[in-house]
Amino acid sequence: MRLGRITIEPEKMGGVPCIRGLRIPVATVVGLVASGMSETDILRDYPDLEKEDIREALLFAAEAVRERQIPLVNAS
Repeated sequence: MRLGRITIEPEKMGGVPCIRGLRIPVATVVGLVASGMSETDILRDYPDLEKEDIREALLFAAEAVRERQIPLVNAS
């Protein structure tokens, strides 16, 4: 899968995956979506982002968790 909008630059933001070389981490975008923020609100609050950036951030996150085994803690 080729995600052209996700960049990883060691000299920028400590090398965390960001959107198009901007200082907006993928994790920030995914967290905003997960918190229930609408696409319209995200784009309003982050005017450098584009609709496709949000979609690719979610695709990147989905692929990242697919590649790892994440331990789940039983909340009981």
